[in-house]
Amino acid sequence: MTGTKKFTRTIEDFTCDKCGFSVVGSGYTNHCPKCLYSKHVDINPGDRAEACGGLMKPTSVFTKNGKSVIIHRCEVCGFERNNSSSPDDSIDALVALAASSA
Repeated sequence: MTGTKKFTRTIEDFTCDKCGFSVVGSGYTNHCPKCLYSKHVDINPGDRAEACGGLMKPTSVFTKNGKSVIIHRCEVCGFERNNSSSPDDSIDALVALAASSA
């Protein structure tokens, strides 16, 4: 579609469906900073137009331009998306993810 926005800033708080952590959103928050899980709710980031709604499991992490990037895979439909890490993300969770995907 021509003219479709690729990113919509959506500021919202949420409770992580995986670990129950209460997350305060910034409009750029796309995963739980405690367990790193996300939710498959977007077609384009922030649009909340995806009907799947499955949990997005963090499957691996890599570094790009000095920043950690988390790969999430939907546990329902298998869709994968890369998400930048956040300064609020648990260092322990990121290290554990890196170790498990090495």
